[in-house]
Amino acid sequence: MTKFIILGVAMLLFAACGAEPVTRSYDRDPSLPADLPFSSAVIVGDTIYLSGAVGRAPGSITLVEGGVGAQTRQIFENYKMTLARLDSELSDVVKCTVFLDDMEKYAEMNAAYAEAFPGDKPARSTVGADGLAVGAAVEIECLAVRS
Repeated sequence: MTKFIILGVAMLLFAACGAEPVTRSYDRDPSLPADLPFSSAVIVGDTIYLSGAVGRAPGSITLVEGGVGAQTRQIFENYKMTLARLDSELSDVVKCTVFLDDMEKYAEMNAAYAEAFPGDKPARSTVGADGLAVGAAVEIECLAVRS
């Protein structure tokens, strides 16, 4: 029995030694101020972890006007630009987490979200939040897998 345990441990160690190191790279929106302490995305293998985003106008940190629907649309327009820099697209998104400052605005967010994903939808969670960055009505973070 001891021989089998030793053989099993040796096989695990051998397999671990041959494993490829996981590469990690970072994307940063070049239009954002350099002092903001986050990346737009972190890429590990074929998985893209998109940072939480608010509906900011491209090239600025100012929110678009028009409320939760307009901000939701802008978030996905900004994600399209980030994903394009990474040779990916919205159809590669597999999971989203939505943070709403007011759950009464769920239907408005949901309609804009459905526009971004007209076909099959990613898995999604939606959470009510008491205050979001820069006074946003909605923040969304996503996970994508390159196809």
